[in-house]
Amino acid sequence: MNRQKVFTGSPWEALVGYCRAIRIGNRIEVAGTTAMKDGKVVGVGNAYEQTRFILVTIEGALKELGSSMSDVVRTRMFVTDISQWEEIGKAHGEFFKDIQPVASMIEIKGLIDPDLLVEIEVEAIVQTK
Repeated sequence: MNRQKVFTGSPWEALVGYCRAIRIGNRIEVAGTTAMKDGKVVGVGNAYEQTRFILVTIEGALKELGSSMSDVVRTRMFVTDISQWEEIGKAHGEFFKDIQPVASMIEIKGLIDPDLLVEIEVEAIVQTK
């Protein structure tokens, strides 16, 4: 089966051997995405800003694969401080209020850079017409 891949130029993609998103048939998986741009953390100390940046990045990857946020069926949010759930949830809701995919928010010990507060994965199923 054909694999369509999206890369964002993250230095970790080549080093670790992964792509940002992959589409096989009508299914799309988006890798854990953080608020990194050009090797720097976007929105240091601001969970809301990081979450919005991540979701815009994910939205772009989905678009490159012929999809959109409306095709998302699951999100997984890994957060380093669960007490910031409202800020993270607010940003998530701005993108998914009407779509309402299943979602998980899990507190974790840390991410690859200590300034990163959120990492998000999504699964999408492209609706055939």
